[in-house]
Amino acid sequence: MVRLHVKHDQLKPKDWPNNFRLRIVALADIHACTTWMTVPRIDKIVARANALKPDIVVLLGDYLSGMHLMFKSLPNNDWAASLAQLRAPLGVHAVLGNHDWWEDLQAQARRGGPTMAGDALEEVGIKLYSNDASRFEKDGHGFWLAGLESQLALLSNRRIPRRGVVGLDDLDGTLEQVTSDEPVILMAHEPDIFPKVPDRVAVTLSGHTHGGQVRVRDRAPVVPSRYGDQYAYGHVIEDDRHLIVSGGLGYSVLPLRFGVPPEINLIEIG
Repeated sequence: MVRLHVKHDQLKPKDWPNNFRLRIVALADIHACTTWMTVPRIDKIVARANALKPDIVVLLGDYLSGMHLMFKSLPNNDWAASLAQLRAPLGVHAVLGNHDWWEDLQAQARRGGPTMAGDALEEVGIKLYSNDASRFEKDGHGFWLAGLESQLALLSNRRIPRRGVVGLDDLDGTLEQVTSDEPVILMAHEPDIFPKVPDRVAVTLSGHTHGGQVRVRDRAPVVPSRYGDQYAYGHVIEDDRHLIVSGGLGYSVLPLRFGVPPEINLIEIG
């Protein structure tokens, strides 16, 4: 397994309150399996995340492997029990990713939740967001955490997963739940929503792309995004709007990483 990296980003979005510092740890694209993303491996990731002493932890989706034809998936209660060891004063909060939907045949059949992955998270006390928003306070300052449902949730053709896929995300409905002018942090597994995110949102946190999983000279030849490499990886700023795309932790399609090691994201705002 490639050595784990901590990617550290510091930013102060427009209209972020002075003297308000928030320390976020984000984990994305675990893709738990019995080959390389095992319980001991996840336990080490959790220990490393806790050592960063975050104020809040966000989990950005794709807990399930998606490579079940080649490698056996880790039981849901096993990876969830590992993630339950995450610690932060403001809690641990999660959204689902496309693979958490795609690998759930019952959810696909009913064309909606609940999902096995979502149930596993909630059973260990991790708050799951599906087009939801919650308010928090730290050091006398309030902020909102919002979480979108996957933009690639429901398949029309399992043999060709990316044809006719249907999203369950509701950006407008999610942000309507924000009832004050305090900052908003948005969790969205797939970064393709970013062009639609208003500057009302301080920062959008995403995964999904794995940074392309292979990067050469800061570009990836293949990225699962309609925008190609534009939102593939790292800290993106457009019109004073901030997006951070994690390189993720696991593998998808092929067990290969080059130029983008598995990473924990530490985001310091303020």
